[in-house]
Amino acid sequence: MQVSLDGKIIGKFMDIPESKGSGEFFYNVAFGENAHYKHQGWLSGRTTTDDNFTHYKKPELDEQAPEVPAGDFVAEPTGNKYYISIDTSGKLGWAKNTLQYGDTTAEVLEVLTEKVSNAYKAFLREKNISYVIAGKDSLDMELLLQKLNDLFQMDLVMLGGGGVLNWSFIQAGLCDEVSVVIAPAADASATSPSLFDTKEGLTDDTPVSFTLKNVETKEDSTVWLTYDVNNKETNS
Repeated sequence: MQVSLDGKIIGKFMDIPESKGSGEFFYNVAFGENAHYKHQGWLSGRTTTDDNFTHYKKPELDEQAPEVPAGDFVAEPTGNKYYISIDTSGKLGWAKNTLQYGDTTAEVLEVLTEKVSNAYKAFLREKNISYVIAGKDSLDMELLLQKLNDLFQMDLVMLGGGGVLNWSFIQAGLCDEVSVVIAPAADASATSPSLFDTKEGLTDDTPVSFTLKNVETKEDSTVWLTYDVNNKETNS
């Protein structure tokens, strides 16, 4: 994640010139031609997806759509990375089955639960958007990761926010490493999400510790930190 000096993952700090270098460095580390992380897809929550890609557009649903086959739907792969979106209630209004992030073209992969309507699943199939069912009423994170490996041959996935999703995977013991690119800027927003956030009924504020792996500093005052996640066995 790219964060401000005060740990925020989005906000006005990103718009000032002093944050440009850290933003470019973050992109190159995660998505560049010689990226440090060779992941097959990156995973984000519904709010992050709406903020950046679907822009709160409502899906055009056919409530009379014929019943779709049970289980997951795997569209013909395009050879691109996957953008994996957690959408447990089926609310995102995708226009097509790919998205563009910088120079990266990604194939959309929706993560649903059993409570999602037939109409929404039919909508995704009509768009040729892959989806997996991971959980009854809420996200089953371990089942999701297993399906990403079994159905899409992913062995490395990058978490891309928001803070609630990041912390959920940390508390579940499902993250191996934390990578943070710190911009030399802050805006002190009281409402912007942080790198990690709790959500009542989902996660709590039980501390987790980390072991520093590496520090890199850049000429523009950007700092890149990587950590191993401790307590994985006790939190899983």
